[in-house]
Amino acid sequence: MDAFYASCELLRYPQLKGLPVVIGGGRRKEDDLLSKLQAAYPEGEWSEDTFAEQLDRIPVDFFPRIEGYTGRGVITTATYAARQFGIGSAMGLMKAAKLCPQAILLPVDFDRYRHYSRTFKSIITDIAPVMQDRGVDEVYIDFAEVPGGQREGGRVLARLIQKSIFDATGLTCSIGVAPNKLIAKMASEFNKPNGISIVLEADLQTLIWPLACRKINGVGPKADEKLKGFGIHTIGDLAARELSWLVDNFGKSYGAWLHEAAWGRDDRPVETESEPVSMSRETTFERDLHAVRDREELGAVFTRLCEQVAADLQRKGYEGKTIGIKLRYDNFQAVTRDQSLSDYTADAKRIRQVAGQCLKRVDLSRRIRLLGVRVGSLVKAGTAPTPGASYSEAIANPPPQVNDHGQTQLLFFDE
Repeated sequence: MDAFYASCELLRYPQLKGLPVVIGGGRRKEDDLLSKLQAAYPEGEWSEDTFAEQLDRIPVDFFPRIEGYTGRGVITTATYAARQFGIGSAMGLMKAAKLCPQAILLPVDFDRYRHYSRTFKSIITDIAPVMQDRGVDEVYIDFAEVPGGQREGGRVLARLIQKSIFDATGLTCSIGVAPNKLIAKMASEFNKPNGISIVLEADLQTLIWPLACRKINGVGPKADEKLKGFGIHTIGDLAARELSWLVDNFGKSYGAWLHEAAWGRDDRPVETESEPVSMSRETTFERDLHAVRDREELGAVFTRLCEQVAADLQRKGYEGKTIGIKLRYDNFQAVTRDQSLSDYTADAKRIRQVAGQCLKRVDLSRRIRLLGVRVGSLVKAGTAPTPGASYSEAIANPPPQVNDHGQTQLLFFDE
């Protein structure tokens, strides 16, 4: 989907189309905007009863700008008009404010995005049933058996999907058509927004090899820097390296995968049913917090994260046995710790207790920028094997209250 979150917001606020808009930062209630309008129009033109029906009438000048933003918020997505200024996902709002101070800031509304996500996926499966869910705004489709799906190399089917989604939702999407998932993913980025790109096997050298290695889904920043250190900047450069050289320098598994990816080979099927490996929740604080001075606030956040993860597990029908935490310090260094139980759980209190044990193994003397909780090794609820030990036994012998730096902990997270 094209700038999915932002596009969903533009359906609500069509007066912002064509303007630089960013989604993210702290949550802002609609009532804040209503209060601003009521103060400007005291005669009662804007009331709570009719506010939701008049969103498209709100003057553009009443929307908040990011100019002068000083918080710790991060951008979730941005309209294409904002991206022209160099603004992108995961960028800090303070940096974005310097690039485009006139950009409009809107809060996230995940309920709305999930609604449209379910809608567009339902439309796709009505047309091409073999679909793999890849998150809220992306899917893979195997249309090999769809009647007429091969017409014009798949372009006719791609147009039908685009039109059907737009007619039902007003949202646009970009589609990549290729022999496999690896190339289709790259092709979907070629002609955004609302584009269709078809890449055949014969197009590998002309369309794929000139691209940067980071365009391969699976080549992260660290691997990319290492590749650049060897003078490998494009996928073509990567394809020119011998398999044995890649294995020697990147390991047997990853090196072999890099070789296959550079040559456009990917035999992964489109999986219509896939199970999540883990579920997590995390939050970045508006200011760095300290384990002692901000004990009460951190404890409340920690409890809420555990409750949110538990609610996610219960809502989706899963249990897990590996519970972990993630911290990012004020210098942006990130650490993770986890602990496995002998049985499975989706209970918030149990998650909080075991996650608290994990916190005994990290340095809590430093200021914390981000805190997260994760539950992994998931199974469908009710299908887990009979546990070999009870929960009380699993935590009867907690790790020593000394972290990896030899420092005694101040456990504000424990009850």
